Amino acid sequence: MLIGEYKHSLDPKKRMAIPAKFRKEIGDKVVITRGLDQCLFAYPMPEWEKVAEKLSELPTGSADTRNFVRLFLSGATDVELDSLGRILIPDNLKEFAGLKEKVVIVGVHKRLEIWNEENWESYKERIEKQTDMLAEKLGELGVY
Repeated sequence: MLIGEYKHSLDPKKRMAIPAKFRKEIGDKVVITRGLDQCLFAYPMPEWEKVAEKLSELPTGSADTRNFVRLFLSGATDVELDSLGRILIPDNLKEFAGLKEKVVIVGVHKRLEIWNEENWESYKERIEKQTDMLAEKLGELGVY
């Protein structure tokens, strides 16, 4: 399971080290794509195949569905971990997420999220203030 929050750096060549804790679980290759909330999603290959299959089964009659699937899949790229456990972040994805030198890698069960550190801190601060309301909504869904 991918969990936790780790601060890392993006080097001048746009390489970022994957935390050692995650490397064994994600394997040698991940797929990175545009995520939600202005971050990147990084999926281990087996999980990406499941996500992509589910997306491909969605009906194309709805413009919203088409637009989301198109944007999500067109931004995806597979990257290999180098011998030091680093991945290369493509320019288009770096720009999308506003990544600078300081990044945060967040484990979210089956995927990683890659955030600009300032955006992550701002997001986390905002969401932490809503914890009770979010827990109540999850309770209504029978999750919490």
